[in-house]
This record gives sequence, structure tokens and C-alpha cells, in this order.
Amino acid sequence: MDRLRQRLRLAEQAAETLGELAARAAPSKIERDAAIQRFEYTLEATWKAAQRFLSVVEGVEAGSPKSAVRGCHEAGLPRRVSRP
Repeated sequence: MDRLRQRLRLAEQAAETLGELAARAAPSKIERDAAIQRFEYTLEATWKAAQRFLSVVEGVEAGSPKSAVRGCHEAGLPRRVSRP
């Protein structure tokens, strides 16, 4: 359960950093590149958090981003879930 909390916290922090750059009106090329890298990092952190959530809470194994998305959909996510 601790690993799930850690993954969820990491995904949330990644999304926040991505949001900082997404709020820019006219980003420079460097800011655009940084946003792309932050998006990739956020996607990675999010699917791994989803993978762990599915394993711990739903009892479903997901070995790839696609299977994690599919598993979340089949589990009825997104729904409001209380933090573990």
C-alpha cells in the first residue's frame, strides 16, 4: 500500500509540473520542449500509478500502458476514489 501511495503522489506531482508549463500563453521552443518531456514523464508516472492501483485495489495485473488504461476503464475509473 505504501508503494501505491508513493506512485500516486509521484503522478500527482508530475501532473502539477506539467500544468505549470501548460499555463504559458506563448511558450518558447525551450519551454515547448520542456513541456513535451514533462508530458512524457507524467504519462509514465500516471500509467505506473494506475498499474499499481489495479494490482492492489482491483486485483488486476496490467503489464503495459494500454492494458492499464483498459483495466481502469473496466474497473469503472475514473471514479472518485478515496486515497489509500
